[in-house]
Amino acid sequence: MLLTWPASPRHRRRLKNPERKRLEETTTIRRPFKATAPVKGGPRANTDIRVPRVQLIGVDGENRGEVSINEALLLAEEAGLDLVEISPNANPPVAKILDLGKLKYANQKKAAEARRHQKVIEIKEIKMRPNIDSHDYETKMKAVRRFFEEGDKVKLTLRFRGREMAHMELGMQLLNKVREETATIAKVEAEPKLEGRQMMMVLAPR
Repeated sequence: MLLTWPASPRHRRRLKNPERKRLEETTTIRRPFKATAPVKGGPRANTDIRVPRVQLIGVDGENRGEVSINEALLLAEEAGLDLVEISPNANPPVAKILDLGKLKYANQKKAAEARRHQKVIEIKEIKMRPNIDSHDYETKMKAVRRFFEEGDKVKLTLRFRGREMAHMELGMQLLNKVREETATIAKVEAEPKLEGRQMMMVLAPR
């Protein structure tokens, strides 16, 4: 912070030298040292660790106590490895001597494995007619059960044509039949509702 006296040039010339020096001196306010956050994509390592001291974990996992950052970097260099910050919020931060390349590879492998096991839930649509025949119904229900086994939701859509609109109770009966047959493996997420000439219901796997 710079402190200056807003005096005019004429007034400054009248001041004695010690007084002018006192008015023109600057005062610096230093903020407490604060460690920066780890860089995006991984922990800080080596010279990116900008703290004066760290709690050091050696190559063999031994806690070597609190040491200066320069000493920790020197020990890591002597071991032919890296100094990696593993707990930046500790006081002081915890750093470990290890192989940074192997650490990054292990983290990438874990992330790839997690992505492979991540299931994106989809909504599969099954279309039926209110007066569907038994063979077609069984075929549709096999697909419904397969979707539930795969972890997907199922949207059942009934399409009414012409005079079928006068017998919408047939559509409700059909949806209730599906609900009952899948009660042990699925639950109703959206109750049957009519939109125009379509009646819909959404089921989700248990």
